[in-house]
Amino acid sequence: MPAIVIVGAQWGDEGKGKATDALGHAVDYVVKFNGGNNAGHTVVIGSEKYALHLLPSGILTPGVVPVIGNGVVIDLAVLFSEIDALTARGVDCSALRVSANAHIIPSYNTTLDKVTERFLGKRRIGTTGRGIGPTYADKMNRIGIRVQDLFDANILRQKVEGALFQKNELLVKVYNRRAIDAGEIVEELLAHAERLRPMVADTARELVAALDDDKTVLFEAGQATQLDVDHGNYPFVTSSNATSGGACTGTGVPPTRIDRVVAVAKAYATRVGEGPFPTELHDADGARLREIGGEFGTTTGRPRRCGWYDAPLIRYAHRINGLTDLVLTKLDVLTGWERLPVCVAYDVDGTRQDEVPLTQSEFHHAKPVYEFLDGWQEDISKARDFADLPPAAQRYVLALEEMAGVRISAVGVGPSRDATVVRHDILG
Repeated sequence: MPAIVIVGAQWGDEGKGKATDALGHAVDYVVKFNGGNNAGHTVVIGSEKYALHLLPSGILTPGVVPVIGNGVVIDLAVLFSEIDALTARGVDCSALRVSANAHIIPSYNTTLDKVTERFLGKRRIGTTGRGIGPTYADKMNRIGIRVQDLFDANILRQKVEGALFQKNELLVKVYNRRAIDAGEIVEELLAHAERLRPMVADTARELVAALDDDKTVLFEAGQATQLDVDHGNYPFVTSSNATSGGACTGTGVPPTRIDRVVAVAKAYATRVGEGPFPTELHDADGARLREIGGEFGTTTGRPRRCGWYDAPLIRYAHRINGLTDLVLTKLDVLTGWERLPVCVAYDVDGTRQDEVPLTQSEFHHAKPVYEFLDGWQEDISKARDFADLPPAAQRYVLALEEMAGVRISAVGVGPSRDATVVRHDILG
């Protein structure tokens, strides 16, 4: 049975949660491998809407084992709040596994994240202020706090004191804030230890054993390709690897076990936070996409920047991730336009570039080169077969498929779990 990675092809918010949930009936494990509660997935089941932040989308499917991998950074208060909210709605969260090697977000990193962004002013990155970046920085600086540290109070205190030795100097002398007491942090973290203990496991070993037992494992990325710390629009990126390679480093499953890589892309484009966005719209079309598409952040509530579909961006995602399939979401949002612009290249200082520019400066100055495809007026939300779509909608999908260089296996035509046109079996 396959190991499948699902990633975002754009700047996040593409509908990865719905895509993961749609495959939930056919998989045994769903694993989150990067990020933290700085990203959210929205899943609609019948009349119920679920907003997930730390928990893998597979937690909504009975019988699926949800896993938080070592590549995730965890705010324990957020984790248990999310579990409690789902439990109150009748969702069984008892199967959740958490890697002992995952890093924890201590409250001092949330404080640092917020004050640093304010300090940067116009040069801010646009973080969510949830301590994600500082926690990944601690990981690389080898002063991070891991899940396993909660079960040895002496080790935990030593690590917290070591981290605060540096951070208090920064808070007091640079940001004019009060120093943080290590004892308070230790007490905060230890308060979660016993509740967390039954969930903690050697998840890398468990996942490899599951694949050996012919089970299907789905790896779910937070954020997206253009937010990957190595391959995205640096520095306007997240602090982890949100591309397919991150599924291996973030779980301990080797790359030779990955069978399929699926990217999710909207039929247009959106972005939250700072950074270049060549097809961004500042007009009535942009406002219309935002309103019809409900383009407000699941986690932050921030209005998303909206623009037209960017084909070179998707080709880039194909190349970086090694895609086998593409899932196109929110096609229904485009209903009603007479013509639909699609970015097919960029104009950079008078020179046409057919691929994503090499440098940050070039991408910042890139202007979209558009081709125009016919729009459609018909309601497509009830379509379940490709033939049910209006001819213009079919041509739009096929044109995007040709530009991407990878098959479009499913098309989202509405927010609900079943509002999907399936063209190819991703699991096949």
